[in-house]
Amino acid sequence: MVGRVASARGHVVNSPAAAFGTGLLSQVTALVYHLLVVELLLLVTAGPGLAVTWLLDRDVSNLPLAVLCLLPVGPALSAALYTLHHRQLDLTELRLAVAFWRGYRLNVGQNLQIWGLWLTVAAFNLISLSVIGAVVLLGVTLWMLNALVITALFAFRTRDVLRLSSYLLIRAPSVTIANLCLLVVGLGVVWAFSEVVLVLFGSVLVLALLGNTRRLVALVRTEFTR
Repeated sequence: MVGRVASARGHVVNSPAAAFGTGLLSQVTALVYHLLVVELLLLVTAGPGLAVTWLLDRDVSNLPLAVLCLLPVGPALSAALYTLHHRQLDLTELRLAVAFWRGYRLNVGQNLQIWGLWLTVAAFNLISLSVIGAVVLLGVTLWMLNALVITALFAFRTRDVLRLSSYLLIRAPSVTIANLCLLVVGLGVVWAFSEVVLVLFGSVLVLALLGNTRRLVALVRTEFTR
């Protein structure tokens, strides 16, 4: 398995000892503000590609273009995970754009490889439209969610991320089940409303993913970092 060769990605800023902005109302206000700003940053970084994809005809011939348009989504989600993980629920610490762009720069190269791999598998399985293909796509999607979190919060080599993400599907079953439920909720939103609604709640889904993967993060930090 992966050795203890990586470290957690560091904080962007240190929280000052301030009396202002530490109450419950201030923390709730800060969280809502964080979600709104991160949602805006997600739309700025991933929105153009998503818009083009949404406008494309639902035809197999458009899949290569759709894959290219969706490539920026991976790094954007990774940056959002990084930002919300390191958020400060204090109104004196709201430097979200700094955290977002730091997380984006740290993860963009590695994340494009992993996200591109998932998009390729998804495209091939969408073409086949078989039960086996759907099962494979579900498993690869759950694996990809683990990989997104690991690349956002830790500095592992890509091959180690691939192995860890697979290992943790079994090692942390509660995380896998929670993420499966999150996928069901996402599909339900798309079915009941549209992809646009899902995109507009992107930061909320990212926060939910962070909540689901707390055990995964703890396991990686304890067993595979130094």
